[in-house]
Amino acid sequence: MPLVRIATLACIALFLAACQSGINLGQDTGLKANRDASEEVKAGCQSDDCPLVNIDTLHFPAEPQLDAIIEQRLLQMTKVSDDQPVAPTLAAYRTEFLRTAPERYGTYLQAKVREQHDDLVIIELASYLNTGGAHGMPGRGFINYSLSQHRELSLNDMLLPGAQPAFWRAAAVAHNSWLIKTQLDRDPEFLKTWPFVESPHVALTTAGAVVKYDVYAIAPYSMGHIELTIPYNRLSGILKPELFPAALDD
Repeated sequence: MPLVRIATLACIALFLAACQSGINLGQDTGLKANRDASEEVKAGCQSDDCPLVNIDTLHFPAEPQLDAIIEQRLLQMTKVSDDQPVAPTLAAYRTEFLRTAPERYGTYLQAKVREQHDDLVIIELASYLNTGGAHGMPGRGFINYSLSQHRELSLNDMLLPGAQPAFWRAAAVAHNSWLIKTQLDRDPEFLKTWPFVESPHVALTTAGAVVKYDVYAIAPYSMGHIELTIPYNRLSGILKPELFPAALDD
């Protein structure tokens, strides 16, 4: 592998590391996942900057519905504009990208199991799109998958009716705690430039409700994907009772 490519992959790894640290489901959980990882460069290209597509995803033999959700969500993460259509499959995307992409372009897509608890499997999605600029654009996403319902849960599915405003107030408290911990609360310019906003990325982990942010959402690119955690003791009367982890009762 050329040294330039090694350096590029090392940089990409910094943005994908959190997703790579996820837990693969295996024998101890009863739900088996098969990893499907591949990297392909443009045919005939001999440059150090050949276009490439790197896909590292999962297949669940017992939950084909989850496979379909993961594929569709990863395809959505390949969009560089809101009006860009998505390919019907990851294989079709890879073929078309490698056919048309110029040098220095690349796509990195990952789906990893972050954790499983109770009825939920939490999938964390990661992307990194190189379009020839100084740096690529990383992306993140979550899937909260209910094994009993065989479907993804939206935020509305997780919360009691009308509880979204209260949820985001709790997230704002977690954001304020993060500002204090990082001492960014002492920087008036930062507070003015990067105010609290809502995020579409929420996961119900064992530690609490995790709210993850895209780069540039509440902090500069260099700070990566900020992650806030709302403890479950702050979600009473907000989160549906059946979604609190059973371990909290121990």
